[in-house]
Amino acid sequence: MSISRAITSKLQSYFLPSFLDVVNESYMHNVPKGSETHFKVLIVSEKFVGKPLIKRHREVNTVLAEELEGGVHALSIVAKTPSQWESDPSFVKSPPCLGGSKL
Repeated sequence: MSISRAITSKLQSYFLPSFLDVVNESYMHNVPKGSETHFKVLIVSEKFVGKPLIKRHREVNTVLAEELEGGVHALSIVAKTPSQWESDPSFVKSPPCLGGSKL
């Protein structure tokens, strides 16, 4: 199973999200073609209600501990409650990577 599918499966199973988008952003970085090392996760779940942002991120990191200990180098997390998502269904686009570039 690909890392992207494993991330999606684990987050779906644990958080039962009303919205989930897992984006492999590895192509934006100086890694070999086809890599699965840099991800952005946008997740909306009732499980985040009443929890501060840091606890939401920690919970996602805990669920994905195996992937983070393995090949995943970077994980950007946008974790919203359903009401937050309803009032603002957006997220910031990732900037281009400057690390390892040949400027």
